[in-house]
Amino acid sequence: MTKDVIALTQRMPDPWAVLAGLLSGGPDKLVNATGEGAVVQLCDEQGRPLVSVEAPMLIQVEGEAERLLGATPPRVPYWWTEARATTGVPDAERLAGTFAGRLATLSDGSAWPPEMARSLGVVRTDGVSVAPAPAAAQPAVDVLTHSVAVIIMDRPVVAMTAWLSDAFRGAAAAERGLQIVTPPGTTLSPAVLANMPGWPSRWVVQDEREGYYDGLSGAVLRWQDGMFGTLVSPRATEEDPATPVAASYQEVTDTGERQLAVTFRTVHPADDRLVLGGALETVWRELTGEPPAGWGTAEPANLPWSPGRLTDVAHARSPEPTWFVVVGSPDRPGLATVRVRRTKTGVEEDITLAFGYGADEELPLEALHRTAETLVTRHHLRSMLVQLRKARRDLLVPPRFEGPGVPLGFVLGAEEVRNMPDDRARRTPLAEQPLRLGPKARPGYYYPLPGDPSDLSGWSDFEQLMRHLKGV
Repeated sequence: MTKDVIALTQRMPDPWAVLAGLLSGGPDKLVNATGEGAVVQLCDEQGRPLVSVEAPMLIQVEGEAERLLGATPPRVPYWWTEARATTGVPDAERLAGTFAGRLATLSDGSAWPPEMARSLGVVRTDGVSVAPAPAAAQPAVDVLTHSVAVIIMDRPVVAMTAWLSDAFRGAAAAERGLQIVTPPGTTLSPAVLANMPGWPSRWVVQDEREGYYDGLSGAVLRWQDGMFGTLVSPRATEEDPATPVAASYQEVTDTGERQLAVTFRTVHPADDRLVLGGALETVWRELTGEPPAGWGTAEPANLPWSPGRLTDVAHARSPEPTWFVVVGSPDRPGLATVRVRRTKTGVEEDITLAFGYGADEELPLEALHRTAETLVTRHHLRSMLVQLRKARRDLLVPPRFEGPGVPLGFVLGAEEVRNMPDDRARRTPLAEQPLRLGPKARPGYYYPLPGDPSDLSGWSDFEQLMRHLKGV
């Protein structure tokens, strides 16, 4: 198991503090640099990594250590430095803990998890060696087969960190799936869920009763043919695979918590004066009364909200697409993923956003129509879907069943309406007719839908609306 240890410090670790940390294994340990110098590694005698240390990251956003680690960090801004111990080497885990402990002591901070950083003494690793390449070629990967790369993680939240993002890209480039194995108490960040590839990639949850199961579907899994695959039932047929579902996955308690999910797409004319993020900020302000708190190209989100800086990053990476994560303040859980692409039609923003609410908190449903109007008239909205879900207020994805969202409303932007023949967008088969958005000469339309989480018939209305709009 790759063990992660993190130092959260008030001051940036200076070269002497980093050197003291790197001497955790004694002066004879080899030091290597990878990732264009962004990752420093302590290696064994053969040059294979025992511990990989990422460059310190300045966190300027409240609540990220609490959200992803359950830790209490120094006051913002503070520095986040990750160290990863290589699989199955206990001395490597102690080495990572001592590194983080020394860094925290010398730079005014703390280490997570605290029990890993109790000793500051030199860790003797004489004779220790690690797995040979290719498994050790990428420190984040624990098992590498012809079909998948497997990462075994022991963190409270699997987040879309920079190194996990690299693992996704590496697996895709090698035409492998990526399977993430976690203990039963771990949850998944929505940012990871948004980037999870299809089969054979999986979230694999350890379970004392079933062994392993898929955290997103509940299917019981077994290690077979070089990857975790579904357990074949004796009753399986071609028509009905009868895949067993783990009992742990079905243990659901209704707490009354809900999520308001908004998925939308905008297409802006390509222009040097274009500033991205305006549509997302509009939705955020309308539904919460405040702008987003922070953003980043990975988790933790480390930068204060700034559409201008976000635009600069996307522009510098163009024509390659850019992915961002955006978070809200701790008292109003909110998280969005943004994918920016340059296409023939312009600059596209595909945004998935969710806010969490407790059982006694009122949802801002009256603001939805106003939000849609602003997006259509000011932000080149193409389409938007709003859903209500029975799900956790903190937005984290548990390895338990959470019902699907139910549509509250659908919005069609002016450009989509203009390209639709006849009067199809204005006249629908639904009982409740659409509301016009924007001017008569170039309108968009808002289609109200039932949106009752206890009644999935709202999807029937939505599917009927989609068939009508597509002319099928």
